[in-house]
Amino acid sequence: MNVADLKIKNLVEYKNQTYTITEIFQSIGKTYFVKIENDIHSISVPANSIKPIKITEEWLEKFGFSRTYNSAERIRYERPEVFIKYDFDLSSRKILEGLKIYGNTIKCKYIHEFQNIFSSLFGKEPILHYNYLKTK
Repeated sequence: MNVADLKIKNLVEYKNQTYTITEIFQSIGKTYFVKIENDIHSISVPANSIKPIKITEEWLEKFGFSRTYNSAERIRYERPEVFIKYDFDLSSRKILEGLKIYGNTIKCKYIHEFQNIFSSLFGKEPILHYNYLKTK
């Protein structure tokens, strides 16, 4: 992953497990590392060894979204705020897929991208609470 796309509290995958980034640092050799933690491990690894987590219906539900529309062409999820939606485009072209905020489509395929967009726009960090992400 590109270290410029990461920030503290982003959720990422490492060796098929989900971790939270707690620190980003650069070694003397100018290689970037991230400290990542979950309930079992706390380790530092090269930033290029972690992977993004693809947004799925399950992850959207953990972020507080609910399914509100389902058709042969599209599945829509919405948060309690009426201006935040996420569409899965079931066609092969995937033109309509992505995050929608105030009607604007934003290409957003990964959890860390959603976290970064949400915190930038609303000044709140999504946090994990009883396995569901909520805002403070």
